[in-house]
Amino acid sequence: MSALLLGIPNVSEGRDLATVAAIGAAYMRGGARLLDTHSDLDHHRSVHTLAAPPGVLADALVSGAREAVARIDLTRERGVHPHVGAIDVAPVVFLDEARRGAACAEALTVAERLGEEAGLPVFLYGLLAGGRTRAFLRRGGIAELDRRIHAGELTPDFGPPRPHPTAGAVLVAARPPLIAFNLELAAPATLEDARAIAARVREGGDEGLPGVRALGLRLDAQGGVAQVSTNVEDHRVVPLARLVEAVARHARVSACELVGLAPSAAFEGFPDDVPVKGRRTVEDALAEVV
Repeated sequence: MSALLLGIPNVSEGRDLATVAAIGAAYMRGGARLLDTHSDLDHHRSVHTLAAPPGVLADALVSGAREAVARIDLTRERGVHPHVGAIDVAPVVFLDEARRGAACAEALTVAERLGEEAGLPVFLYGLLAGGRTRAFLRRGGIAELDRRIHAGELTPDFGPPRPHPTAGAVLVAARPPLIAFNLELAAPATLEDARAIAARVREGGDEGLPGVRALGLRLDAQGGVAQVSTNVEDHRVVPLARLVEAVARHARVSACELVGLAPSAAFEGFPDDVPVKGRRTVEDALAEVV
């Protein structure tokens, strides 16, 4: 347990479950334990949560990335979630400060190997890139990323100098746990309402919560439900209960959705009357495989 790191690769495929399963199997062939898989039709995205010791985790992430490159074509429609790659992000996650150094070293190994073995331009973000964000790199999608590279505004940290023609690029980081948490708004809330609420509660907004990234989306596969889609970068600063409270000041939250896994502490004080789809903790998942 003390040596384990997590890998949480996000791939730009959430509808073809055979492809998602094949990518998951590739991670396991690389030696990782697959703790969780979450797929979403509207986001057209899947999140795998892997556990492995250093070295093995890099093998697994490269194996899955090669499968994703072979199977995902970004020239086709890819849903509402911002992305620049078939394997869009591949963060290495440390669960405590004792594993921070190992995670940083593993992430750099992953980045170098994704460039060399999967043929993808790799951009570092977060701790390994002076705090550069995913949003900064994803802005405008693949076409804009290609333009910024061509203009000399961005240079890949590893790998080829230009995006792969069908698989784009990949973003790599070492980070503590981040919680992807979506809040569905009850009718008659609209896409415009969701966007306005996201702008208020995200870091930098009028009611900004520190370390919270938020977007307003419409879920057509769920009958047009308005959703505030968030990333909570530090659940110790912003527990999920506080996020729900902030959004609920503007529209009733009918349900929430956890993407992947969350530390159990993130749910402290969470309201009993708000259902959470996919609620499962990192601790529970690790206990099942150890």
